[in-house]
Amino acid sequence: MEKLLNFLQFILLLGLHFFSILPFSSAYTPPAEYFINCGSNSNFNGHGNGGRNFVSERSSGVSFSVGQGSTVQDSSPSAGVSPLYQSARTYRQPSFYEFMIKESGTYFVRLHFFVPSSSNNLASAIFSVIASEFSLLSNFSVKNNPGLPVVKEFLVNVRAGRFRIHFVPTEGSSLAFINAIEVFLTPENFINDTAPLVTPAAGRRNSFNNLQSQALHTLYRINVGGPILTPETDTLWRNWIPDDSFLFNPRAARNSSFFGDPKYQLGTATEYIAPSSVYRTAKELNIEESRQLNLSNITWSFNVGKSSRHFVRLHFCDITHAFDSIVFNLSINNKFVERISSYEQVVQLETPFYFDFVVDSDESGIMNISIGLRSDSLNQNAFLNGIEIMEFMKKSDIVLPPEKPKSKRSNLFAVVGSVVGGAFVIILIVAVLVVLKCRKAKPAQSSSWPLSLPLYGRGSSYNRMSGKTVNMSPFNLNLALRISYYEIEQSTKKFDSSLLIGEGGFGKVYEGLFHGKKVAVKRSEPGHGQGLLEFQTEIVVLSQIRHRHLVSLIGYCDERSEMILVYEFIEKGLPDVEHSVNVKVLCARPAVIVSNRREEVNLAEWGMLWLRNGQLEEIIDPMLVDTINPNSLRKFAETAEKCLRPSGRERPTMKDVLWDLEYALQLQLTPMNSGPYEDSTTIASLEFSMPVLHRLPSNNFLAVGEEDATVLLGDGSGVTASQVFSTLRVSEAR
Repeated sequence: MEKLLNFLQFILLLGLHFFSILPFSSAYTPPAEYFINCGSNSNFNGHGNGGRNFVSERSSGVSFSVGQGSTVQDSSPSAGVSPLYQSARTYRQPSFYEFMIKESGTYFVRLHFFVPSSSNNLASAIFSVIASEFSLLSNFSVKNNPGLPVVKEFLVNVRAGRFRIHFVPTEGSSLAFINAIEVFLTPENFINDTAPLVTPAAGRRNSFNNLQSQALHTLYRINVGGPILTPETDTLWRNWIPDDSFLFNPRAARNSSFFGDPKYQLGTATEYIAPSSVYRTAKELNIEESRQLNLSNITWSFNVGKSSRHFVRLHFCDITHAFDSIVFNLSINNKFVERISSYEQVVQLETPFYFDFVVDSDESGIMNISIGLRSDSLNQNAFLNGIEIMEFMKKSDIVLPPEKPKSKRSNLFAVVGSVVGGAFVIILIVAVLVVLKCRKAKPAQSSSWPLSLPLYGRGSSYNRMSGKTVNMSPFNLNLALRISYYEIEQSTKKFDSSLLIGEGGFGKVYEGLFHGKKVAVKRSEPGHGQGLLEFQTEIVVLSQIRHRHLVSLIGYCDERSEMILVYEFIEKGLPDVEHSVNVKVLCARPAVIVSNRREEVNLAEWGMLWLRNGQLEEIIDPMLVDTINPNSLRKFAETAEKCLRPSGRERPTMKDVLWDLEYALQLQLTPMNSGPYEDSTTIASLEFSMPVLHRLPSNNFLAVGEEDATVLLGDGSGVTASQVFSTLRVSEAR
């Protein structure tokens, strides 16, 4: 039995030794973007960059863009000044840099500022910086640091999509500037989402959650017991400074170091948490001096914000060669004590580990961090290798100016018009056909329009508009197009108002980034947006139709009772209104066919030929013959003819097409005294409303979705669009 135990112990030690000599590798690779040389026309990747390539603003475009502003150049830079600080971008009004972020996570954001000794303008600049709704800098100035670079570092949670850093000149200053910007993703779980909370009153109290959603500003990064570390020697281009100036009593501590490489262990610290140089040096208790001074601890004191919240990371690596015999206390503000034992954290000497805390400061504005002796330690000593302190940033109360659209047509009409208008054109066309087929199948029934259909294979569905359950045949929705609500939130930054590009009676349309592709996300608002029927019809129709004049449907979301549609994003304005689509649906044939008769090949030309001859009814779908209202067919044909005019200037706008098609639908829904089941009393109401419609010039209508916009009639009276259509909806109103 004893031999077996000895053998197992040998195998364990052999395994640990083998593990320790394996090079620890991380899946993370320091990214190549974004590093911006602001205000410059040339890249900079020279000395002091640590491998970073700061690209010029000439590289702006798809991946990042520069807001409106000016550039300044230092024509006579002082000797030794990095080229990175010889140019800057300045702003006289609120502006921004915008970056396209591919992956959500915690990002380093570093802002570089430099004021040449000869520059009075930049020295007088006072401004604020805002990102992800957090105030990173408030009334910031570099006037006290002329001739010296100032680098402000932050950790910010950024969602995939557009990320903006706003620069806002303070009133009275009228100037903001920036010399260089870094924005890059940290390793996964670089900061855990939960950490112990230390408060002035109660010491340690439970845990702080949602840490990853905060914005943190680096106040101190200390290489305890070691020298200055520059970005060239750090794995994530950080600066570390010595700890001596922060010691409460320098005589109580002494430096300790070793010349080997730290043994990074999977699941603890990595080379990206802190570089090897940090873990090769430490401060440990100077036992002899401490006894003379009657001290049993080492204390570092830091000036911090009063009554503020901070993130504190403390780095440890036992290089004292007393691995299993040192146990000591860690104290923060004398209110909290943590027992530290390397043996309980890692499996061998010289293996780095760290502790994170969230610490609330008191009114003194001082944070004390101490390590001290414990009576139960076999070896009376204590050590610390590194300290990082970051302040929690608060939400900004500055009201940023609304985003200016690229152009009225390209944003509102290109995206909203195409996404909403184009979709509803198709819906209205299909609606006409569904009504016609339903009426042919059941001529004795009312022409009431069905309000909802179920999404899946159930026999009934709940109508959110009427509150009634309706039994219908299910739509065959393409489940491959279904997008989760989480993905929708990710692509729109939780429906960030800064991404809103249009809204109206249908709901709201947001710009988003889905799988690296720009999209338009239309979100229907309960009680105001489209009904369930229109939502389902749009999915079914647009998932089967691909046309150069229609936006493509990418997917849909129906989770959480939402009705969300995702379309391709159209950058360059509204495409021409659907050409052959109207006729294609009406005639039930493809847009192009193979035929010996040349005039039949192109559906649009073929349809217009019959229309000009006054015989359009000869080529319509046989299923529609004897059921289509002649007035509705005439209006439908007129609309199709307008859409097929050769010149784009002669074609109707999307709102006019919508109006005409809904008018055609209402004409179809109005019985015409041609059968025993029709109600002749409805004719009077239709005739009553016709003179009103005849006086409506199409170019007087406002944008689609403005249902209550007043329309001036030929006689000078004013009615709203909703009032006109409420008169037309005779089957509902009378």
